[in-house]
Amino acid sequence: MGGFMRIQTILLSLILGWLPLTAAADYSDHPSAEALINRVAERGVDRDWLQSALSEATRQESILKAISRPAEKSKPWSEYQDIFLTDRRAKEGIKFWRENRETLDRVSQDTGVPSEVIVAIIGVETYYGRITGGYRVIDALSTLAFDYPRRSPFFTKELEVFLELAYQSGLPLAELKGSYAGAMGLGQFMPSSYRAYAKDYEGDGVIDIWTNPNDAIMSVANYFVAHGWRPGGEVIARAEFSGDPTLFDVGLKPKLSIDALADEGLKSVTDQSSDQLATPIKFDGKSGEEHWLGLHNFYVITRYNHSAMYAMAVHQLSQTLRAQML
Repeated sequence: MGGFMRIQTILLSLILGWLPLTAAADYSDHPSAEALINRVAERGVDRDWLQSALSEATRQESILKAISRPAEKSKPWSEYQDIFLTDRRAKEGIKFWRENRETLDRVSQDTGVPSEVIVAIIGVETYYGRITGGYRVIDALSTLAFDYPRRSPFFTKELEVFLELAYQSGLPLAELKGSYAGAMGLGQFMPSSYRAYAKDYEGDGVIDIWTNPNDAIMSVANYFVAHGWRPGGEVIARAEFSGDPTLFDVGLKPKLSIDALADEGLKSVTDQSSDQLATPIKFDGKSGEEHWLGLHNFYVITRYNHSAMYAMAVHQLSQTLRAQML
């Protein structure tokens, strides 16, 4: 891919306010910094620029606190629903869909990813672009790469990609903001996902997933295509269960056929192809336990966020949006 973006065309819209750096943790002196600088410099990035970039990064304690308590690991499904499946989120989703209908229709037709799924992703991720994150990306990725040992390898790689992309564009790092984990734009792409999946809708050479809904919509759809979305395929099927509860401890990837799961006591309440692979899903819902068969496209949604509750929120929001747009 070419440069990160022609940043001059979108800088003014990205600037959300610059705060003076205080109590900065000079990550250029961190024990792991030299090795990181060496790796990124080998890709053609100036060493002095890298040194300066890391010296400007600020350690954010609030980031370390936030990442230790993600909603999908601390809340049951019944509470998760109250966050993402509200009337207001649906109403705002319909507004976003109508405002971007031409783009959504074209992208959906070209990729096979339904408009409602694209809108639901953006709705769950950033409330349709209203909540894209207030942390500087350089602060978020540096804090997690250097001061969060449990996931340091992952965030170190993301930091390296971000530095490389930022250098290619001449981007002043102080202005670009995202989530506490360094996710960016309407669809909350990590730097590696931006590099791999972000797309330029207009063909103008600028991939702006922060302020251009067209690019964000196309990028989300491309992410799904790259992860194997099956056009026209179902996402999940409701089921009845009477069997061993350990059946649900098998992960997100579909591995057993509908027939095999039925033999284990998990039976679909709708007609499904008996040889179709599925994964058993159980939620603690508002009216008790819910049992489901997660199909291939459900698994694809979990590639965006590795959580069954996340995928279910996206799916159910998408179904509400589709019903209201009919």
